[in-house]
Amino acid sequence: VARFVDDEILPSIQKHFEEHTFPRDLIPGLAELGLIGSSLEGYGCAGLNSVSYGLICQELERGDSGIRSFVSVQSSLCMYPIHTYGSEEQKRKYLPRMAQGEVIGCFGLTEPHGGSDPANMKTHGKRRGRDWVLNGAKMWITNSPIADLFVIWAKTEEGIRGFLVEKGTKGLVAPEIEKKFSLRASITGGIFLEDVVVPEENMLPGSTVGLKAPLSCLNQARYGITWGVIGAAQACLREALEY
Repeated sequence: VARFVDDEILPSIQKHFEEHTFPRDLIPGLAELGLIGSSLEGYGCAGLNSVSYGLICQELERGDSGIRSFVSVQSSLCMYPIHTYGSEEQKRKYLPRMAQGEVIGCFGLTEPHGGSDPANMKTHGKRRGRDWVLNGAKMWITNSPIADLFVIWAKTEEGIRGFLVEKGTKGLVAPEIEKKFSLRASITGGIFLEDVVVPEENMLPGSTVGLKAPLSCLNQARYGITWGVIGAAQACLREALEY
């Protein structure tokens, strides 16, 4: 991973930072090294231990926080809930392609009014026959403008549940947030859902009622983030020493 950062990320990341663009061309290389969903077992994932996942995040963030952010979201916030709470059919359908970087995911929890207060969620899902109808908005969502699969958390009569919504579904839009001052090489956007119809089989069946499931995903991501900041500190020290 360190060699990949030195050879592939560092030579080009300044340009992406300046131009506010995400280096999508790096995704196949990340996938080839097994860095996407690295701590998950089966379904084309590497099945590495937690320290290995931490070291991956540390090295990637030494290159740029935006690259580590992409891997954290794809692995911990999108693949993990499918692996942990999804049906066998959902796992087989999405996880191998996500591990290869062919399907990019995003995690729709944070909302415009609530920030880091998911209990104050306004996005809701209502049953309509065998389908669910989702309405609401999410904000500051990493990868949403380029996502193929949206992991959406919504309030229902049964409590908060997770849903898998595919790109192109009617009523779903994900505009990019532009002119950020930080994490400029990370692509960030909103998610707006207007009468989005989701079939019953796209609900995460194991997403227990309440916040336990989405918060468990955040715990996975935060673990990688704590390693990532060590990589950022290493990069700052190296920059200072070279100066």
